[in-house]
Amino acid sequence: MKLQRKNRRALALGALAVSGALALTACGSDDTGGKDDAGGGSSTAASNSSIKCDGAKGQLLADGSSAQKNAIDAWVKEFSRACGVQINYKGGGSGAGVTAFGQGQVAFAGSDSALKPEDVAASKKVCSGGQGIDLPMVGGPIAVGYNVPGVDNLVLDAPTLAKIFDDKIKTWDAPEIKKLNPDAKLPSLKIQAFHRSDESGTTDNFTKYLKAAAPNDWKYSGGKAWQAKGGQAAPQSSGVAQQVKQTNGAVGYFELSYAKDMSTVAIDTGASAPVKATVENATKAIADAQVVGTGSDLSLKLNYATKADGAYPMVLVTYEIACDKGNKADTLPATKAFLRYIASEDGQKILTEKDYAPIPDAIISKVRTTIEGLS
Repeated sequence: MKLQRKNRRALALGALAVSGALALTACGSDDTGGKDDAGGGSSTAASNSSIKCDGAKGQLLADGSSAQKNAIDAWVKEFSRACGVQINYKGGGSGAGVTAFGQGQVAFAGSDSALKPEDVAASKKVCSGGQGIDLPMVGGPIAVGYNVPGVDNLVLDAPTLAKIFDDKIKTWDAPEIKKLNPDAKLPSLKIQAFHRSDESGTTDNFTKYLKAAAPNDWKYSGGKAWQAKGGQAAPQSSGVAQQVKQTNGAVGYFELSYAKDMSTVAIDTGASAPVKATVENATKAIADAQVVGTGSDLSLKLNYATKADGAYPMVLVTYEIACDKGNKADTLPATKAFLRYIASEDGQKILTEKDYAPIPDAIISKVRTTIEGLS
């Protein structure tokens, strides 16, 4: 019996080593900028016994949102340890994920924007008898990080942000910025605004905020591709964050989990006080969202123009995209088991430690029910 237990333990460790190697390979497309041990030291990491593998085996290929990459890395570590399933999530951006899903290249995809009608139409070709659906799984604030020497606390509002990212405000001592920061020592330093070079749900949500809160200053239609003139581009959230860290005068947008070791902007929304990008403040905004999807689809409508005290308006929700029906037989058990785990109480608890916002109970309970019906 002792020998059998040793053999089983050796096999489990071998499976973990393989999945860890795959996770490291996946990270190459979007360096998270966090600790090498994505799930290490987590006091709320799920114990193996809380994860229901239910016949999950083999490996899963997935792609999509780089916004949730830090969360996916932590989830994969726990799930792979429990079930021995190898998950390779590339994190190449929401646009890449939706395209890969529509072409049947991945078991599931991540996107910071809900599927468009044309995306749903494409999914019907790979979801036999069904279609792709949006499952809200990860929430969080889109932080605006900046690198301005001597300025530790910066307040901006939507019109000023719109002008900065549309190349209308060019230096940090501009009158519009001074008015919002009367006590700050703002240098006459050129603004270096960075945006995403790839199609990104983060860009989509960032510009939705500008459209909603500063309609007179942001005239672009929006979408995953950056449309404004000027500025500089970098790939994935990690690329934008890295450019901001190393460039004097830089400013850029990315998820809070990428804003380590840098200053972030507080947003003047018209509330009683400027609002910082925190998990708690993002949750307040997400809780005000409405489910607007039909059938099994659970896409949300966010209130980007909120003026509620303590509600950070610049938020996004990342959806996991899967077939409601017609999932491939060889990947369905693992897909379902992984989605079940990340939507579980244990899975959602990990989000807070990684600077993401858990999905509010009223919404995540619907997600759990929908996952059980995947076929």
